[in-house]
Amino acid sequence: MRLIKFYRMGQLAAEKHTKYILQIEKKKDDIESALTEHLRINGAYWGLTTLDILGNLKAVEQETVISWVMSCQHESGGFGGNIGHDPHLLYTLSAIQILSLFNKTQILNIPKVSTYISALQNKDGSFSGDKWGEIDTRFSYLAICSLSLLNSLDKINVEKAVEYIVSCKNLDGGFGCTPGAESHSGQIFCCVGALAITGCLHYVDKDLLGWWLCERQVKSGGLNGRPEKLPDVCYSWWVLSSLIMIDRVDWIDKEKLVKFILECQDIENGGISDRPDDAVDVFHTYFGVAGLSLLEYPGLKAVDPAYALPVDVINRLFLK
Repeated sequence: MRLIKFYRMGQLAAEKHTKYILQIEKKKDDIESALTEHLRINGAYWGLTTLDILGNLKAVEQETVISWVMSCQHESGGFGGNIGHDPHLLYTLSAIQILSLFNKTQILNIPKVSTYISALQNKDGSFSGDKWGEIDTRFSYLAICSLSLLNSLDKINVEKAVEYIVSCKNLDGGFGCTPGAESHSGQIFCCVGALAITGCLHYVDKDLLGWWLCERQVKSGGLNGRPEKLPDVCYSWWVLSSLIMIDRVDWIDKEKLVKFILECQDIENGGISDRPDDAVDVFHTYFGVAGLSLLEYPGLKAVDPAYALPVDVINRLFLK
């Protein structure tokens, strides 16, 4: 991508965002912390990955983080969202991603974690998120991404998993959470990401899906998840990463999207919100910074669009 004239649209408040993320863990008594207690390991992944993209991962106590992550592991091998919480594929992937950031996946009992994940695959190739049985293509991505990071994809029936994902493809080129469900940008990322990891992107109608995804850009430059919805910074990841994986990212106005993301910053206290002037949170901060990385914003580490981790972390895992 040609170097965008970023100076015309403001700058990323990188130092403020770093400070914001480092302060989040200290706020354990506020309402936001209480409401997100069950997602603590996801929040850790979003915050830590943001720090790494910004080049500031060393600002955290590595051993403290790793010890806490491992304390979230259930006897089944899966991970919960916090200490003592039930395991789920969503939390298990975040745990693996955090350990990958610190190059510590070797401390896992990989066969045990892999067995937990593989046991959640159903006969039709789909995946349940946990023992309660809900099925969703998000869970297919979570399982495939987790096992790939652990070099254990052979523990599941990949062919069946791919067949199920393809069965969720719609006439508009997008993908839904189950067969027949409407297309949504988040589900599309999960399905395209899983197909990319398994080497099966040939099942995607790239031009048709590319058209649907580029139609998600609205006048402000932001992206939405479905037609007629408001733009949201998080889709700077879900839509952009999918467009990159199918080689259609040039179909959107990148400069307008950069401007939209930067307008969602709290330049005084740090953090990024879903839309300009809304309250910031670590979720949108991560997806805003990751989106800027995908847009090749200066000074940010490159991020892999399929694994949602910095490229150097993925290279370290797969190019040992």
